[in-house]
Amino acid sequence: MFDPAGAFSGFAVDDLDAAHRFYADTLGLTVEVFEDTGFLSLQLGSGGSVLVYGKPHHEPATFTVLNFPVADVEAAVDDLRSRGVDTKIYPDSDIPTDERGIMREGGPLIAWFRDPAGNVLAVLEE
Repeated sequence: MFDPAGAFSGFAVDDLDAAHRFYADTLGLTVEVFEDTGFLSLQLGSGGSVLVYGKPHHEPATFTVLNFPVADVEAAVDDLRSRGVDTKIYPDSDIPTDERGIMREGGPLIAWFRDPAGNVLAVLEE
């Protein structure tokens, strides 16, 4: 019988080792490794988890695969940039953002960045 109680999301990367270093060391998430497959499980502060799996011929997602809600997007962007993460990933003709990559109109303050596989992640102000 179908039971949605244990549902979780996932996305692909081209290099599981690089993803592990980025999510654990750069972003500070707890990352568990499934020894039998090498897949990763990102443990989120909300209690949920996200499966990260390797995929041959991976093509990065062109949409946001993971959002990190923050109290202060400006402080989060400063922190990410101090860790070497580029938050200005879109040209202004596609998505108007300031020089730090923060979109200030049309919704919550939000800034996007990419993981080593090119997947799009975001910090957005609650």
